[in-house]
Amino acid sequence: MRSSMGKTGICWDNAMAESFFAALKNELIHRTAFPTINHARKAIAFYIEVFYNRQRLHSGLGYRTPHEVHTGHQISHPAA
Repeated sequence: MRSSMGKTGICWDNAMAESFFAALKNELIHRTAFPTINHARKAIAFYIEVFYNRQRLHSGLGYRTPHEVHTGHQISHPAA
C-alpha cells in the first residue's frame, strides 16, 4: 500500500473510498435492519465480495464490474 500524496483537505484523496462507502450505506446499510452484529458483518462481506465486485456495474469502469476489470488486466498482463 502507498500512503496518500495529497495535502490535508484535498477532497480527491478520499473520493474513491467515500464513493464506495456511500454506495454501501445507500444500497445496504440504510435499507436493512440487522438483528445482530454478526448478521451485519456477513451481509457487508456478501455485499462487497458478491454484489459490489462481481455484479454491480461501475460507470467509472466502463459499465463493467471490478472483477471483470481485474480479470481482464490479469489476462492482458500475465505474471512472469
